[in-house]
Amino acid sequence: MALLFFGTDPNSGGGNCPAVWVDTEAAQGPELVLQGKFPDAETRAACSQDSPPADDEGVIRISVRMIDQIRKACDAAEAASSPQL
Repeated sequence: MALLFFGTDPNSGGGNCPAVWVDTEAAQGPELVLQGKFPDAETRAACSQDSPPADDEGVIRISVRMIDQIRKACDAAEAASSPQL
């Protein structure tokens, strides 16, 4: 597994949650790996109405302060999945 680290919430206080990585060696192609807080039961129930999570999935919350890191991770994942010219 090759995880590229893109950063944590600058206001997290402990340099931890939330965080974002890109797995460049995932079996189906590059994937984002996100760390965040678990939502409350009401939020999980509301999300499940639109897209019930599978047994190996979960819902997390990530601050909008992470947009820059997530955008950079998305760009890197997209570049890793593009055929090299």
